[in-house]
Amino acid sequence: MATRSLNKVQLIGNIVRDPEVRFTPKNTAVANFTVATNRTWSDANGQTQEDAEFTRCVAWGKLAEIVGQILSKGRKVYVEGRLQTRSWETKEGEKRYTTEVVADQVIALDGPGDGDGGSSYSGSSSSNSNANDKSDDLQVDDNVADLDDLADDIPF
Repeated sequence: MATRSLNKVQLIGNIVRDPEVRFTPKNTAVANFTVATNRTWSDANGQTQEDAEFTRCVAWGKLAEIVGQILSKGRKVYVEGRLQTRSWETKEGEKRYTTEVVADQVIALDGPGDGDGGSSYSGSSSSNSNANDKSDDLQVDDNVADLDDLADDIPF
């Protein structure tokens, strides 16, 4: 009996630094960006504590190009996608791992330069988007070659 599983991530946070857009040898756009999310809680002494989580995200194809155009450091963003862990070997022979969100949808929640919920943009790799639909859904190429040269460290 096969069981179903779910790999879905939803984030609302702020862009840590401007996205980095590169192109694969087959000219597919790849955008790497980091989203900071915060949480607040009260400790045992009743003191308010705050913590930030930095999540690496990657977008592919047309969505990556749009991410590179509309997102910048500090902007509030909604990201939806799936978790992916990949590994590579450094030039020194060390095995490295990274876990990231492969974005299917990215929506800017504020306009450039404002924090009041201005214009938003979205993209999606959903295969059930209708080509005649006037929405901003975009197809993303999931066929990716070598990711080894795209790895970088999360800034802490």
